[in-house]
Amino acid sequence: KVDTEVPSPVAGTLLEIRIPEDEDAEVGQVLAIIGDASAAAAPAAPAPAAPAAPAAPAAPAAAEGEAYVTPLVRKLAKDNGIDLSTVKGTGVGGRIRKQDVQAAIAAKGSAAPAAAAPAAAAAPAAGSAKAPHTFEVSPKRGTVEKTARIRQVIAKRMRESLDISTQLTQVTEVDVTRVVQLRAKAKDGFVAREGAKLTFLPFFVQATAEALQQHPALNASMTEDYKQITYHGSENIAIAVDTPKGLLVPVIKNASDLGIAGLAKAIADLGGRARTGDISPEELSGSTFTITNIGSFGALFDTPIINQPNVAILGTGSIVKRPMVIQDADGNDVIAIRSMCYLSLTYDHRVVDGADAGRFLRTVKTRLEEANFESELGL
Repeated sequence: KVDTEVPSPVAGTLLEIRIPEDEDAEVGQVLAIIGDASAAAAPAAPAPAAPAAPAAPAAPAAAEGEAYVTPLVRKLAKDNGIDLSTVKGTGVGGRIRKQDVQAAIAAKGSAAPAAAAPAAAAAPAAGSAKAPHTFEVSPKRGTVEKTARIRQVIAKRMRESLDISTQLTQVTEVDVTRVVQLRAKAKDGFVAREGAKLTFLPFFVQATAEALQQHPALNASMTEDYKQITYHGSENIAIAVDTPKGLLVPVIKNASDLGIAGLAKAIADLGGRARTGDISPEELSGSTFTITNIGSFGALFDTPIINQPNVAILGTGSIVKRPMVIQDADGNDVIAIRSMCYLSLTYDHRVVDGADAGRFLRTVKTRLEEANFESELGL
């Protein structure tokens, strides 16, 4: 599911397009013909003599000193409201690169809070009538559009997954209070030391990678004829990433070897490049298990679809505070406010039984509730 820009290997003028946009091409097939601009400019046949109207200037690719801008860079600028004429290019010959636009986006974002300050004065005075609820209607409402290439691939893969495997979902509840406390205590020092933010996801990935080593049936794959199951010797965990173009699942290779710091860096790097379109096909393949953070927008749990040829996918729900019955130091039941999270595991019943799924979830739950991560966090 990669949508990436491939620059031309040679200079010249595009004379012929052999493979139209959104069409499939075979490996090694000619996509286009590039040649001398003079060849393309040769007239096919002289037109009847007529008063020559002033020729409308063609839209130049690089007008008045403006460097060539790739479609990817132009779209990134358009999607984020960046005027390319205000962006200074740092590429060869002043070419505007994606990094230049990203820097402009970051600068625009940092300036936004200052610009928004005057809006505070417009707030209604206490006791005045509340303004009616307003919302922005999507421009897509009531329209028909061609399905994007990446959405076609996602649709095909999801349908195939349900056709291939017998999928069930099991849910467990986890008390992640200790993880929340450890993260709050360590996050400032962590980012200063490691150069990456400490989110909750590395804790879930680490607990999952350890559990997969103990329960290899969840880190396996089955042949199409059902005659062979491969229990993988490494934990290559794919992380579902929401991007402007659709869902991508970059893979953290050998996740068991990285630790919290390595996982945090890998998640930030792969996730960031997936969103900007800088991810390679190799980084989206080779997974043995998948994790999807369904709590990003407040969802408690979901029934995620397996990323083939994996036999399971783990969904991490939103972390919320709730009153829970726990035992105090004397063994008495007391009510306390705890940080709780649902984990939903979809598994392939052809390979994994419900008891296997339950044991795996219990291992992940125990690891997160005990939360013995102090040594990795420098605490």
